[in-house]
Amino acid sequence: MNTSTTETPAKKKHASGWLNVAVDYGPLLVFFLTYKYFAPDGEDAAGEILAVIKGTGAFIVAALVALAFSRITFGKVSPMLWLSTVLIVGFGALTIYFQDERFIQWKPTIIYVGFGVLLIGGWMKQKPLLRYLLEAAFEGLTEEGWLKLSLNWGIFFLALAALNTVLLYTISFESWLAAKLWLFLPLSFLFTFTQIPMLMKHGLNLEVSDEESTIPPG
Repeated sequence: MNTSTTETPAKKKHASGWLNVAVDYGPLLVFFLTYKYFAPDGEDAAGEILAVIKGTGAFIVAALVALAFSRITFGKVSPMLWLSTVLIVGFGALTIYFQDERFIQWKPTIIYVGFGVLLIGGWMKQKPLLRYLLEAAFEGLTEEGWLKLSLNWGIFFLALAALNTVLLYTISFESWLAAKLWLFLPLSFLFTFTQIPMLMKHGLNLEVSDEESTIPPG
């Protein structure tokens, strides 16, 4: 009985962390799968645009569902998820209206640059803004730890912005979309894990630090 009671909170926290990742990146997976389903086999410009439009529509719906799911399940919506959803809806609507995939491709660059400039600017003013974006994700982390994490993520965001910009000019839309899942997401996880030793030196409590996702959506 006692063993079951002590293990339940840890299991719930672990599940909660992965649910947050699913909320953040689930809509992107829906976008990718919908596009792949409707994408033409050969070179067909009209078919390509139609697949982009349908994928973008599914992306918008999935993002709104994820937002509602987060609110119902966790009782809150993180600032990053709010911003990401607003940009998905805004740039997605422009993509559908103008039938031009470049709008949805530029969305990650704008998100990354915005967060990067915001975090580095806060660090320069000795204000760890990442703490307000992630809220209680890193329980026990000191002020110095939050400042270092904010700077590191700010630099990483700018690097992702540069990478996204290069890719959207050099590869096809389908390859770019695949890169969002199979390149950007692993890079974000890898970078997050590289920060753990520094965070532990500054008071991070690993037992409760996975309460919400620390992987920002793109």
